[in-house]
Amino acid sequence: MIKTLSLPSLPSSVAALTLAVTALTALSACNSVSPTMQSTATSTMVKPAIESAAQAQTTLSPAVQVALGDYVSTGYAQRAQGYDWIAVMISANGSEAINIKVRARTDIKQASCSYEGQATLMGQDNAHGIIFQTMANDSLVFLQFKDGQLTIDSEDKRALNYFCSGGATLAGDYQKLTGNLAVS
Repeated sequence: MIKTLSLPSLPSSVAALTLAVTALTALSACNSVSPTMQSTATSTMVKPAIESAAQAQTTLSPAVQVALGDYVSTGYAQRAQGYDWIAVMISANGSEAINIKVRARTDIKQASCSYEGQATLMGQDNAHGIIFQTMANDSLVFLQFKDGQLTIDSEDKRALNYFCSGGATLAGDYQKLTGNLAVS
């Protein structure tokens, strides 16, 4: 929920900066960030805790740290024999969100799957591992990270077929690579 602030006594640039800091605070879920303001008759000096908000954005949660990496479908191990495979590349997008990039092999055939998006941390426990969620094709999509495996699933199984051709789907299990992703 976004609250509307009314700051008629402050100059518009200060009000805008205060609103931006408030929005960043709400978005980063960091309740300890608060702007510090000092006002004099001749000038207004604002010292918002933007550095703290920026640090919170660059300090990755343990869940994001675990999720980072490249994940591949079972066909990746047999790519030399011409098997099709899908790679899911996970990178950080703030302290509790990830970027998702899905690519399929393109060296000997046309790519069968492609997707780019972001997901936010939903939660984690010992039984389920780490769960991120996103929306794709009007369906809630779950990315579960547990024991070096990524499982992608959706409320609507057909929603993940949209990003692939030839009957393929993004839904399924992917193993985390320990080395670099080979493109061929």
